[in-house]
Amino acid sequence: MKTKKLPIGISDFKEIVTGNYCYVDKTLFIKEILDKGDKIFLIPRPRRFGKTLNLSMVKYFFDCCPTETPGGAEQNHEELFTPFLIRRAGGEYLRGQGKHPVIFISFRNIKELDWNSCWSKIKQLVQGEYLKHDYLLDSAKLKPSEKKYFKKIIDLTGGKGDYENSLEKLLFYLTRFYDRKAVILVDEYDAPIHAGFSHDYYEEIVNFMRNFLGGGLKDTDRYVEKGIISGIMRVAKESIFSGLNNLGVYTLTSAEFDDYFGFTEKEVEALLKDFALLDRYAEVQRWYNGYLFGDKVIYNPWSIINFLGNKQKELKPYWINTSDNRIVETLLSKGGKELKEELEQLIRGEQIEKAVEENIVLKDIFSNEDTLWSFLLMGGYLRQSFSRKDDVFEKVYYTLSIPNKEVRAAYTKVVDRYFSTKIENKKLETMLNALLAGDIDVFEEIFSDYVMKAMSFFDTAAEPEKVYHAFVMGLFLWLSPGYEVKSNRESGYGRYDIMIIPGDKNKLGFIIEFKKTRKKETLESAVQSALSQIEEKKYETELVERGIKNIKKLAIVFRGKDVYVKEADGIRNL
Repeated sequence: MKTKKLPIGISDFKEIVTGNYCYVDKTLFIKEILDKGDKIFLIPRPRRFGKTLNLSMVKYFFDCCPTETPGGAEQNHEELFTPFLIRRAGGEYLRGQGKHPVIFISFRNIKELDWNSCWSKIKQLVQGEYLKHDYLLDSAKLKPSEKKYFKKIIDLTGGKGDYENSLEKLLFYLTRFYDRKAVILVDEYDAPIHAGFSHDYYEEIVNFMRNFLGGGLKDTDRYVEKGIISGIMRVAKESIFSGLNNLGVYTLTSAEFDDYFGFTEKEVEALLKDFALLDRYAEVQRWYNGYLFGDKVIYNPWSIINFLGNKQKELKPYWINTSDNRIVETLLSKGGKELKEELEQLIRGEQIEKAVEENIVLKDIFSNEDTLWSFLLMGGYLRQSFSRKDDVFEKVYYTLSIPNKEVRAAYTKVVDRYFSTKIENKKLETMLNALLAGDIDVFEEIFSDYVMKAMSFFDTAAEPEKVYHAFVMGLFLWLSPGYEVKSNRESGYGRYDIMIIPGDKNKLGFIIEFKKTRKKETLESAVQSALSQIEEKKYETELVERGIKNIKKLAIVFRGKDVYVKEADGIRNL
């Protein structure tokens, strides 16, 4: 595998196999699809977790449609699967290989700013799929009226109803032509729905998708061998999938298909070993691990591949940086006091318990808390573990947390984006550099200015220590990757508030304790209380054990928006 290229941005199975690209074998996904009795599968997973590649693999496995070469001979891609596990699964799983017409439509690139543009691209998308099968126009098996309809789709002259019925019509034509049931693959069906929600054409796109998918997938006994729909989430059945009684839904909380999207721990270990990077497994784990699909621990495949392909082998947020996080940012910034408190808990590395509703109605996302947390979970921004079931209210509760360092960056960006409208980024850089250099006076001056200008984003009236804690954590997380920022962990005889651990043992490490002044308490006495707690509890123990030679101990004391930063006398030199 060392000699193989990394398929960064490539999601066509044939191109990966024939182009000598590295491929993590997921072909037994086909076996599991065939083993299950469902005709139609809806399998939501976060973006860039291999959905398109898996559907491409299924397409090449079943496809019998003629090639574009003269004579139109049927094709069989048996040679693509020779090295992989599906070839050893047993003859019963290979009987359908190369035996079915396939319709493969991907909505992944339809993310337009208005409905007219979206509708234009949908028409072109359907046109493209019809053009792949334009050999049907030469067949006597299509009636003249059907050929006339076919040409309207290709010429982009059809009406709205024509395109809504286009999946159903093409399905009929193909099954009649081949006298075999078809395989239908719909990739990222919800991409235009997300765009519609963000840009105010939600009702139009939901109405189209309901008619388009509903018509094409309703008569499965006669026309459909298997159908797979992929997306990020399950849009509520009554919105899109009404009338589909043959639909099997397998979200990331399901045990089925749990290891076919994303990389398992063993797969990541094997990749790191092949690239002579196994010694960095613990770092990679902290950055990209943490997802739980069914009961399997899963890594983000996009980030793993990009990390391996990076010349410097730099650990950074590859996945987050490819995304438009507009909806996430809107949700978190428009939320009320309770949501902000829960966001603070998550950023601190704590867990929250929430009911998860897997049927998501996007238009209810601002008014229904269950929908909000479900959206974040299904989108890959949270990790879940089953907590309890409430039979009275028919709700399932999960313990939710931020899965890894990369995703934590998405949450801190929400806060940072707010800051950037109030304070220049250069000032943030100056403040953090002053801290790392041990210039606490400069750090205090700029930090106080931050508090005055930005803390209105938070409510400091209740549990102010937690509010400041989350605020400071959001700032300090920008110190990575050179520094590790930890919060509320055990060290010595207690739990410190924040610890900053340098990657270079010769640089300064920090212990920070927060205190709010009580009634009639002076700032000086609150400072002394915080610094005494650091000393008495020996919070520096973890830094010492890591070999950090220089340690600063800081107290951050506040009264409302007035802030005072004080360091213990001198630096501990070991």
